[in-house]
Amino acid sequence: MNPHDWFIEHRVDYVACLLDPPEERTFEDHLPGCPECKAEVAAIEKDLRWLPMGVAPAKTRPGLNWRIARAVLGSPRAKSRPAWIPVAAAAVVALAVTAAWQTGLTKSRHLAADLGQTRARVAALEDSLSVMRQAARVLQARIEMDGHEGGLVIFADAISHRWRVVVHGLPRARAGEKYQFWFICSDGMVRGVELDPDPAKPTIVTLGMPDRGGAVLGAALSLEPLTNRTDVPKGKQLAHLML
Repeated sequence: MNPHDWFIEHRVDYVACLLDPPEERTFEDHLPGCPECKAEVAAIEKDLRWLPMGVAPAKTRPGLNWRIARAVLGSPRAKSRPAWIPVAAAAVVALAVTAAWQTGLTKSRHLAADLGQTRARVAALEDSLSVMRQAARVLQARIEMDGHEGGLVIFADAISHRWRVVVHGLPRARAGEKYQFWFICSDGMVRGVELDPDPAKPTIVTLGMPDRGGAVLGAALSLEPLTNRTDVPKGKQLAHLML
């Protein structure tokens, strides 16, 4: 074996990052002065480029991949290895790189989900702003409760027939109670949405007009017992607004 045979034998090892640091430095020092090895290394890198599906391979700790391959293959490291060992070792590297690619793919999916949620929030905000800009009437009531001063504000959009309802400054409902928004209609009260106010920030909802109860004449907010599921308010009335 002449000195150059070692470099020929370890071309795949070099591309697969299987050489120990001293061997890797020796191979790197050899490449600039050997067009043959330089061309062969480039060809091997091209052949293995499909493994991570276009993702740049992550270089593993020197010697780690070879130790994994040796454990899997059950073959001790020797000066001269069978020709199939570098290929098998490269397969181990491919598995490691593919795992890294899968991790990147998972992160990409999470980013896509976050982007979708952000777009949904932006769309909701744009919808809210359109209701407020087109509001023909703004109704509001001041509410005092348990030492808190808050209120109810309604932006009534005459074009889309939707309301933007804002509740602010109210404490959280006590155990066994809930905040209930009502539509006051020509045929009686119609239950709207249950609200869970946060004293630190406004609670905002967009509501369409109810499909029953007749013409909408106004709105109300009450503190109802959780057991009340009827269209008749039974709790404390907090606000009563008429159009």
